[in-house]
Amino acid sequence: MLEKELEKNIVNIRAIMRGSSDLTVKYAKAGGVDICILSCDGQIDVTRLAALVYRPLSEIGEDVTPERLSAMIGGELLLACDEKSVTTADEVIGAVLAGFCAILIDGADKGYAVGLQGFETRSVTQPENHRNIRGSREGFVEALHTNMSLVRRRVKSPELSFRTMQIGRVSKTEICVCAMEGRTDKALLKSVTDKLQSLPLELILESGFIQPFLEKRHPLFSGAGATERPDTFVSKLYEGRIGIIVDGSPFALYVPKLFSENFMMLDDYVEKPVFAFFIRIIRYLSFLIAILLPGFYAALANFHPELIPDPLLRNLAAAEALTPYSVLTECVILDLFYEIMREAGLRLPSNIGHAVSIVGGIVIGDIVVSAGLVGAPMLLTIAIASISGYIISDLNKQISLLRFGFIMLGGLFGLFGITVGMFILLISVCSLDPYGVPFTSPLSPFSYKGMRDTVFRAGWHTLGRSEPEIFGMNGAEVRGDER
Repeated sequence: MLEKELEKNIVNIRAIMRGSSDLTVKYAKAGGVDICILSCDGQIDVTRLAALVYRPLSEIGEDVTPERLSAMIGGELLLACDEKSVTTADEVIGAVLAGFCAILIDGADKGYAVGLQGFETRSVTQPENHRNIRGSREGFVEALHTNMSLVRRRVKSPELSFRTMQIGRVSKTEICVCAMEGRTDKALLKSVTDKLQSLPLELILESGFIQPFLEKRHPLFSGAGATERPDTFVSKLYEGRIGIIVDGSPFALYVPKLFSENFMMLDDYVEKPVFAFFIRIIRYLSFLIAILLPGFYAALANFHPELIPDPLLRNLAAAEALTPYSVLTECVILDLFYEIMREAGLRLPSNIGHAVSIVGGIVIGDIVVSAGLVGAPMLLTIAIASISGYIISDLNKQISLLRFGFIMLGGLFGLFGITVGMFILLISVCSLDPYGVPFTSPLSPFSYKGMRDTVFRAGWHTLGRSEPEIFGMNGAEVRGDER
């Protein structure tokens, strides 16, 4: 608890802060009473501090008692919208580190924290990973309250509720749990909130730190989604999902996530249904091509040449006869080269990142084939599979691992290995049920209503007349009083 003696409180706070140099302590008088204003350098807006705190306190002319001054600051003076009382040294430090300024009064065992957050943040710009042709160009940023305002601007309804909390014993990262009251299953909301409050992590620097605790363990796929787009985030909340915004991260999380959502984009909903249907078919085919094509080619070349048309088989045989490696070895080498170039392109500074594509196009695309190290058909196969994988950005990492796995299965066991691998993959995906919702729904279990927006998208004349399908903890649709 805070002491009535001001200097004791300051000494105690300095000791807890280990004499940190970013703690700013300013002594002053207000109404003849000694006060102290504490803030954290770089965390507050100094202009607002002067206008909202220094000026009103300095204008208190008559002599007052500490109790009277405390009452004035706590209720009579309008210092800021975000104001709260603090009664312990830990509360004072927590508020100061969060961008508040704390006002301590000599002779009063209670202080006040005024929200004056003003640290530097990145401006709202277009998302880097989830781009669209039509629609908003706004993306989440690292500031929590800015992200909350981006969501609130799109839903001006009291149904949308925000619940903030701090997690991480050391970092004390502020997060916000978002839900649409009346559309969200209460058991689902309680389950997510309990998991967040019981996180064992001490340091949380990104939303990816808490994502594993919101999903079931699976080697490849996740039951928790991440997005940079406020409009996508709002659409998930409208469907009854739970959203989590983490301070310091431009990626907001939502649970549960379904497999089919990886193939849906915002542009699908602003074009005519026939165009959305066509492009979604392209995305599903691209996913299959990205993971299966190199392994399928290796399987045919090694074990099933009779399935290849004779003219094409002769060309493939002539190309492979000039290379010193087997088809499987070529496939593995090229796939590893591609992954190395992709990782280098991601990590290099943007002003020299183009060099990776130049070197890759010249060295891998021309010299390697001309030198006879790999065959041109194999290079073409890897290139088509790689380009197809770019279409589904949310599954890039999964596609890379699956493609390599099917290359090994096809090169070692032929079509039998690919078939077994597909069965294992399907069983694994179908067994995932985040928060009781089947990961493969509405395909399995089949839901006619859910199929209106999966591969084929119904028009807004149909979608606009019906409520979205909302799932509870048991995977069943929740309506009315069941929510």
